Amino acid sequence: MKAGQNMTRTIHNGMEFLTSSDNVFADLGLPDAEKLKIKSGLVMEIEDAIKHLGLTQQQAAKRMGLTQPKVSEMLRGKFANLSERKLMDCLNRLGYDIEITVKPAAEAVGHLMLVAA
Repeated sequence: MKAGQNMTRTIHNGMEFLTSSDNVFADLGLPDAEKLKIKSGLVMEIEDAIKHLGLTQQQAAKRMGLTQPKVSEMLRGKFANLSERKLMDCLNRLGYDIEITVKPAAEAVGHLMLVAA
């Protein structure tokens, strides 16, 4: 497997180990890895919200303004066609607040991250 540029390689007792960058999408070398990490985090929060509220996919779809098949696809990891904004809107419609914090980065180039309460 080809390691992403953020993974580190170490050899211990003749075995090679790859240490994750904490972004599986970057580790796989996918384009827009940070956006995919954000989207997947939002989808996980949506899934948790649906479970917490005890909603069926049909009920969740109605609240979020989606179709049930779209909710099913999203929860199975097919969310590339949904924007971050749409996913945030879904969380809002499920009764969740979203706060966006902007601050100076520790490095020359900043990063996107999702911190769930």
